[in-house]
Amino acid sequence: MKYYLLLFVSVFQIFAGFALAKDYKFSGSISREVLENYLERSITLMDFANMPKFSTEGDYPRKELDIEFVRDVGAKFVGRAIYRWGGEDALNNPEFFSYAKNLIEKLHLVDEEIIVQGAVFEAVYPTVEKVAIPAWVFVEMSLPVEKRNFSYDKMVFENGLYRNHWGRGGSVPDITRLETRLWFLYLVGSYVKIGVEAIHLGQVKLMGANDPEMGGWADFIKFLRKFADRHARRNKIIFDAHTPDGSMLYKGESLLDFNSFPLRIKEDCLDEPEKMKGILEVGHTDSIYKRSAGCKTPNGWSCDSLPYLVEFDNFGISNHAGKADLNDHFIWGYDEITWLYLQPQEERERWLKYAYEWIKKTDKNGHLQMPATRILTLKKSQRGKITVRSVPPQEGISHTLNLQSCIKRIWESEK
Repeated sequence: MKYYLLLFVSVFQIFAGFALAKDYKFSGSISREVLENYLERSITLMDFANMPKFSTEGDYPRKELDIEFVRDVGAKFVGRAIYRWGGEDALNNPEFFSYAKNLIEKLHLVDEEIIVQGAVFEAVYPTVEKVAIPAWVFVEMSLPVEKRNFSYDKMVFENGLYRNHWGRGGSVPDITRLETRLWFLYLVGSYVKIGVEAIHLGQVKLMGANDPEMGGWADFIKFLRKFADRHARRNKIIFDAHTPDGSMLYKGESLLDFNSFPLRIKEDCLDEPEKMKGILEVGHTDSIYKRSAGCKTPNGWSCDSLPYLVEFDNFGISNHAGKADLNDHFIWGYDEITWLYLQPQEERERWLKYAYEWIKKTDKNGHLQMPATRILTLKKSQRGKITVRSVPPQEGISHTLNLQSCIKRIWESEK
């Protein structure tokens, strides 16, 4: 009798496991359930697939630790893995994409269902003029093939808007200009061909200053989706962008599969201000909580509020580091990931759990993207030079959040 009881319990546990297993299957389109399953297991693994010598950010050794991190915590959506923010001429080196392809394949050996995300940002630099336009880009755009390089001047706004917006030479490209579309197709197409299945489009409203009704963006994203039908691993690119007004809509339909935005952490000035504590609050500055707009989605289903991710953003350091200003986007004068890094380990872990639970309780449409790698700015002279990771402290890792086990515990508590 005892043997049969144990057998029954074992069989029940097996079938219960199947019943509880989350669905991550999609092809051509993605259901809301599957999309949110991915967003619930999302991490920022910034710069992962960029070669260290071509990185526009900090030194980033021992990437095998990140692959183990992904396996250990059970991440399914690997965000910001490959992108360019300046240094466009790195793309001339054939090793750039072969290196990235190799790392992405290693992730898919861990779990073939993982989505790897690339990014097409709102910044272009004169070094883009060193990059030759491949023939396939012209062919895809139904244009005569030319033998020439990309033109920086043909991408930026003709009236000078946002020129040098990101410092000397760093300008915002205009999405209504053909050259910008050629450049973005080249990036998106190159990423898709090495296994990327999601694209973050950055600050679309900046690039769309000449496209207030979103018709230009709508045409171009539709074009990119058709490209994905033929080239992506599962015939689908999942698009998101930073949406400060809670949407990227064209005629009531979202151009994005999901929205994304920074956490927008608010200074807690009442409770031991010397400890630089932070809280989340609906309505703080331009936070997205309870503001992600309802729409018809590109996947055929409609919603009252489009699912969204919130992330620990990196955008630099203010001129009031260590001091509160409730009217700006900094938290105690730092960007969000730097603020988290500056917290004691115990508080860092407590706050991550707090944020995860607060979002779940406050807005069922929201999901927290866990920090795996990101860029710190401890002082202005270090901007874009320090990579912080969540792997445990060990040789060769200069800056760590040491949150790998914490993230794993948080996610496992929800199973």
